[in-house]
Amino acid sequence: MSPTAVIITILAYFAVMFFVSWLSGRGGSGNDFFGARKSSWWLVAIAMIGACMSGVTFVSVPGMVATSGLGYIQMCLGFMAGYLVIAYVLTPLYFKLNVVSIYQYLDARLGVSSYKTGAWFFFISKMLGASVRLFLVCLTLQLLVFGPLGLPFWLNVLISVAIVLIYTFRNGVRSVIWTDTLKTVCMVVSVILCIVFIAKNLGLDFSGVVSTIKGSNMSRVFYFDDINHPQYFWKQFLGGLFTVIATTGLDQDMMQRTLTSKNYKDSQKNLIVSSVLQTVVIFLFLCLGVLMYIFAEANGITEKGDNLFPAVATSGILPSITGVLFIIGLVAAAYGAGGSALTSLTTSFTLDILGTSGKSEEKITRTRKIVHICMALGMALVIIVIDAVNNTSTIDAVYKLASYTYGPILGMFAFGILTKREVKDRFVPIVAIVSPLICLVLHLNSERWFGGYKFSYELLLLNAGLTFLGLLLLSKKAERKD
Repeated sequence: MSPTAVIITILAYFAVMFFVSWLSGRGGSGNDFFGARKSSWWLVAIAMIGACMSGVTFVSVPGMVATSGLGYIQMCLGFMAGYLVIAYVLTPLYFKLNVVSIYQYLDARLGVSSYKTGAWFFFISKMLGASVRLFLVCLTLQLLVFGPLGLPFWLNVLISVAIVLIYTFRNGVRSVIWTDTLKTVCMVVSVILCIVFIAKNLGLDFSGVVSTIKGSNMSRVFYFDDINHPQYFWKQFLGGLFTVIATTGLDQDMMQRTLTSKNYKDSQKNLIVSSVLQTVVIFLFLCLGVLMYIFAEANGITEKGDNLFPAVATSGILPSITGVLFIIGLVAAAYGAGGSALTSLTTSFTLDILGTSGKSEEKITRTRKIVHICMALGMALVIIVIDAVNNTSTIDAVYKLASYTYGPILGMFAFGILTKREVKDRFVPIVAIVSPLICLVLHLNSERWFGGYKFSYELLLLNAGLTFLGLLLLSKKAERKD
């Protein structure tokens, strides 16, 4: 695709996105930015599908089948189990406490230091994670648009972040839910049509596609034979289970959507339905990856990993609409994820870190707007730094990052929910910092210390367990209250 065609495609999508954002924000109040309990469960369910899938999913999941086959499904099964925990344990708790920021639970249960620690860890996690995701789309746009036009990467980043800032600036989570719904539709349509076009080029009908994928050496789903292997089933399943609890159930970005449901039963419906549909969509991405590698080999395309999908879609071998679909799907995925992350960062920083007690709605709105702009600038800076040091698969980097930053949050919530003990609140920040550092040391030395064992996403569980143990050691039996 030419840079002009890419620009026209992106502008057309943005026109639709801004219209949806404007339409969703009519008649809203300033506090609706943070989320009001007005959304239909089915709308949130559709939005949650797109919310859980960023540009990382769109590009990295198809690219990863060369090294792990369809093994990512093992993690998806863990995701589904995790959503049941979120729906039936965490969601009723949040609705009972009537919280806007989920980290307000930590204040009520453990104390102010725990509350602030949870909020700061979320801030670090989401800022880095969202920046990695938006970095991926900036990288693709640099390849297709900004590079051919001789424009620098930093300008690409500033324009991308500015777009995210503009469409979320006024309406916040109201806009995010509707644009996530648009994003879901665009991603699903894109991946299905790309499968159709590649299958047609390879001369395959539906049964041919199924047999080709089954017969490929990339079709392996389950890994039970080697516990030291990163794809070992229980590593992936448990990693998926606790990753989704931490990065969805204990993540302000994700829960801010589901807390806009009218009641906790509606929230449970949207979580369960969206978890099943997400697994189906991810399976489609993996099947697309297998077909793309077969197509690439047949047509002399040598790109792999994160570069495979852009190379195939814009190769000129497939119909031109394939490139358009890729751009729309990627832009929808990346900017939708960036917008929701920016909104949740603003919400958490404004409510949890700065605080709103005793402030008028006008003052809160003014503070929130300043914070929103600062969050956008911070995201742009992190993306530029990531570009300077990037040296790993993007989706792998996102989940490894989550293992270190969400572990303490998971450990604190688990301690609060599973025990009735009182913790020495002022020491909680120390535990939350020491636990990831211990995990880092173990991760770097695991092969040498543990007979070749390699940590995968189960590192999150270890991190949470160390945090839980640290809080247990610093706690005492709760005093009985008359």
